[in-house]
Amino acid sequence: MSVIADRLSHSLADTNPSVSASGVKPLELQTRVVSGQEWDRTIAGFDEVCQEQLYAFAIARWPHVKHEPMLFMLNGEVVGGSLMMVQPLPLNLGHIAVSKWGPMLADISRPDADAIHSGMIEALIADYADKRGHMISILPCARVDPTNNAYDRLEARGFKRGSQLLYPNRYIVNLQLDDAAQRKSLNQKWRYHLNKSEKIGLSFEHAGPERLVEFDTLYTAMTDRKQFSDHSAYDTVASLMKLDDALRPELFFVRHEGEVVAGALIFKTGDRAVYLYGATNDKALPLRAGYFMHWNIIVWLRENTRARWYDLGGTDGFQGLHQFKKGMVGDAGVIDLVPPVANYASNPIAFLLGTAAFMARDQLYHAKRIIAGWRNPKTKPTMARKGAAEGDQ
Repeated sequence: MSVIADRLSHSLADTNPSVSASGVKPLELQTRVVSGQEWDRTIAGFDEVCQEQLYAFAIARWPHVKHEPMLFMLNGEVVGGSLMMVQPLPLNLGHIAVSKWGPMLADISRPDADAIHSGMIEALIADYADKRGHMISILPCARVDPTNNAYDRLEARGFKRGSQLLYPNRYIVNLQLDDAAQRKSLNQKWRYHLNKSEKIGLSFEHAGPERLVEFDTLYTAMTDRKQFSDHSAYDTVASLMKLDDALRPELFFVRHEGEVVAGALIFKTGDRAVYLYGATNDKALPLRAGYFMHWNIIVWLRENTRARWYDLGGTDGFQGLHQFKKGMVGDAGVIDLVPPVANYASNPIAFLLGTAAFMARDQLYHAKRIIAGWRNPKTKPTMARKGAAEGDQ
């Protein structure tokens, strides 16, 4: 059954650092800041590794901030990590230390995983908030469990809610099924389109990084055709494709009558694979190439990786994407919210300055979205904002 969890009504709990939200005492961890290269090599084996925590991604995406890859150790063993990005405020009035989708656990199956996560939070507070006087800003990822314990733990420790994505739903496919169960889990209409796509001569290809230029051509043609301004991190792809195989995204194509009609780039490392980018030409829609491609990606991930989940990302407010992804998640996957940013500072002035900076940034983004909608009505969201049930009619 799909889990649609709304966690936006929590009140702040006890902020005693000796006990976490779940009653687990934080473990005392050692920390070590390492080079970007060592960081990427190390986290390649983490269960919770993700693109946003890669040094190779962050240095290309946010080149003007200070990147501090911090590993956490317990009795000499690396048990987690968080890539911290330290951003100075205007006029050098203070700093914000940001972790997107962090901190990460190396092994989510450990019986002391909650205590390790609590320990990582305590170590970040001790270093960045207490010692340096920074505001800490953490954006935990959406979860596949009924409750987001990581976010609950932050709130219980005194982190305050900050900005939230306009359309925070993430659509996550369960990869722990066999072919028959996977197909049965799909929404009936989604399964119908898949069946149709399998009868019209489409072929699926797993490609090497040397074929990235083909995807670039397809992606550029698609954005030009749709007249969308691309605000994504696509310009980081070239750097990611130079990584070792363990971290390098996988490239897939769908072909019809000798012509490539669709393609996708997939982050496949860790417990959760992620759909990064897709591209199609104008022939893909009537061919139902998207259904064919994603079904074959699901099968490939299940057979070639250790991922148990396939994260399709969000919708940016487009109803068609919501229906497509919801149908693929079906009744065995999860639709969950990315929680709001969680902010913390030991010094009230640091918190005030950091919060003001984020508010100014949010207002700027809002103005840019309005201007983009005026210039091109196609960029306007077609879904109402309804929290966890966004898009349902």
